[in-house]
Amino acid sequence: MTAGGRPYSDVMSHDSEAPVLPVQAFEPPYYVAVFTTVRTQDMSGYSETAERMEELVKEVPGYLGMDQAHTPGGLSITVGYFRDADALTQWRTNSEHRAAQKRGRAEWYQSYSLHVAKVERSHAFTQEES
Repeated sequence: MTAGGRPYSDVMSHDSEAPVLPVQAFEPPYYVAVFTTVRTQDMSGYSETAERMEELVKEVPGYLGMDQAHTPGGLSITVGYFRDADALTQWRTNSEHRAAQKRGRAEWYQSYSLHVAKVERSHAFTQEES
């Protein structure tokens, strides 16, 4: 899976040399889950759990991809794309994902917000290289 067009491990390591591309535009309607966090200082176990969640979400029929961005101040935004509400529900109710959510609230997140929306319009642009 990629995050913003980059392998998730590149995003986690902040590899500035990797090309950055957003997830493509899909034919609407589809759903997005926007997860915005401010992390705590203790991130022990986070990377391993994030990698496992990446493996799991890819198994959900209807999962389309993910974009992710981090600010130097600690704000992270993850946008997950799902073909339909059933795919999103399957992800939300996955038992391993639920356990990771619980651990996130207890250890990794100072705060977070989650916004779910149905996308009605979508388009993309990529400048061609000269």
